[in-house]
Amino acid sequence: MHRLPAPLLVPLYLSIFLLSAFNVPAAGDEDNPFTPRAFLSRYWNKEVRNDLPKPTFLFSKASPLTAVQSAAFAKLAAQNTLSSRLPQFCSAANLLCFPDLAPSLAKHNKDSNFAVYSNRNFTTYGSKRAGGIDSFKNYSNDENILVDSFRRYSHGALSHADRFSTYGIDTNVPDQGFNTYASKAIGGNGKFTTYEQSTNVPNLRFTSYSTDATGRSQVFKSYSENANAGDQSFANYGKRGNGGPNEFSAYGTNANVIGSGFSSYGSDGNGANDTFTNYGNEQNDPQNNFRSYGEGGNGAIESFSSYRDQANVGDDSFQSYSKNSNSAKVNFANYGKSANVGSDKFSGYGQNGNAQSVGFKIYGVNTTFKDYAKRGISFAQYSNVSSGGAKMSVNGSLAQRWVEPGKFFRESMLRKGTVMAMPDIKDKMPKRSFLPRSILSKLPFSSSKLGVMKKIFHAEDNSSMETMMTETLRECERAPSAGETKRCVGSVEDMLDFATSVLGRNVVVRATENTKGSKGNIMIGAVKAVEGGKVTKSVSCHQSLFPYLLYYCHSVPKVRVYEAELLDPRSTANINHGVAICHLDTSAWSPSHGAFIALGSAPGRVEVCHWIFENDMTWTVAD
Repeated sequence: MHRLPAPLLVPLYLSIFLLSAFNVPAAGDEDNPFTPRAFLSRYWNKEVRNDLPKPTFLFSKASPLTAVQSAAFAKLAAQNTLSSRLPQFCSAANLLCFPDLAPSLAKHNKDSNFAVYSNRNFTTYGSKRAGGIDSFKNYSNDENILVDSFRRYSHGALSHADRFSTYGIDTNVPDQGFNTYASKAIGGNGKFTTYEQSTNVPNLRFTSYSTDATGRSQVFKSYSENANAGDQSFANYGKRGNGGPNEFSAYGTNANVIGSGFSSYGSDGNGANDTFTNYGNEQNDPQNNFRSYGEGGNGAIESFSSYRDQANVGDDSFQSYSKNSNSAKVNFANYGKSANVGSDKFSGYGQNGNAQSVGFKIYGVNTTFKDYAKRGISFAQYSNVSSGGAKMSVNGSLAQRWVEPGKFFRESMLRKGTVMAMPDIKDKMPKRSFLPRSILSKLPFSSSKLGVMKKIFHAEDNSSMETMMTETLRECERAPSAGETKRCVGSVEDMLDFATSVLGRNVVVRATENTKGSKGNIMIGAVKAVEGGKVTKSVSCHQSLFPYLLYYCHSVPKVRVYEAELLDPRSTANINHGVAICHLDTSAWSPSHGAFIALGSAPGRVEVCHWIFENDMTWTVAD
């Protein structure tokens, strides 16, 4: 038998070891004492001083890695080479990672219909195409992680049409970029219908879209409706365009905390015709920023009709809008009419314009006009009183806010037979797992190491991932509030350590059983006060958006915690087991906190109770 030289044996063994870790699941690994879950079970037994059953819902979030996988990835993390195996790591460990998209340079000379498709980079697709239609229907629907890139799509095309229909419905954390889309195109049109409906934390970017195009029209209809959080940006959209109408209809209806940015949109264009109809209606706290929109344009017509109608709060900023333009016509009709008003800021609006006409008709309230053009502006039925009668000054502050029914309630409501509203307690975060401590301890977690973290998770070229990581780090590193102890944890072991450091080792973790009753009415059944109803402290943990499952945990002093059977108010059938926490000392809370708006009170004058939402939890001393 021939033996390999000793120096070659180690790389060979390591190759076999890594191959088994990345590609071959271990047989019978559920009984292996070296798996992350087996280690967690032993750690729990050592740290917790009671005989209560282990919390199944928490253990289900532990790392699914096998013993071999855990050891292999831990070795790569220690060597700072985990990024070289990121796709395998993300898949095996059940993480939130965006796929790396290789550019597709395929040529398509015939009409294409993309259905049931996802995670692609369309580069130079349809360039210089003459006529025809490309259709994206049922594209990327129901995806947990979605990344699509369209670069130089339809560049220089002639009379070419694009259709995006039922695109990205019900997706989680979608990241989509349209870069130099249809630039220098002549004629043709693009339609976005039922695009990104009911998505969670979308990041959608249109950069240099239709730049230098002539006579090309775009329609955004049913765009981002019912979306949750996230941002959308239109930069250099239609810049130097000629005669291209753009229509935004039913854009972002019923969305929650969506941000949209329009920068240098239609600047230096000729004959632009932009219509915003039913844009942002019934949204919750929308943020829209129009910067240098239509600047230097000629003969533009821009209409805002039923814009942000009946929205809850929200802020719009119009900076240098239509500045240095010629013969621009801008009409704001039925803009921002709502009882729950937000704020609008107009800075440098229409300055240095020539023969322009700007009209405000049936406009809402709480608006700041700064450095505004003094000529060519008309105000008709301009209101400084909201439809609900709340008076506002021209630089006014928030008079009234809408708070979801049932989000906050009084302790007296937790009585058998009480019928009350239940807010939306459903978890809208992407599904992920904790990391085992053996890997987590070898990964950086601080703003000072953000560059290293971006490299590990391939976030250098992904703005969604970078933003996600930056914002979560900022919150985790924020100084604690008065009396608060806080920590962000990425493993069950770290969470357990934090909870026991605050409460001692006789602990139990409690969570609402399911989401039944959410967004409806419930009846309170049997109620149990934890620790006999005495004033105590707890540790509450809330999910944060990060590649691996991360919780923001903080100690909460002076609370009472309750468990309650939740019943269907009509049949009185038991549908859920809820956990509620009542904060007894609210003296340090902000006067503008939604709890005081909902309950009609002020800091220190009332206790505030709320339910523990799906996949959040609270730790207490065991009874």
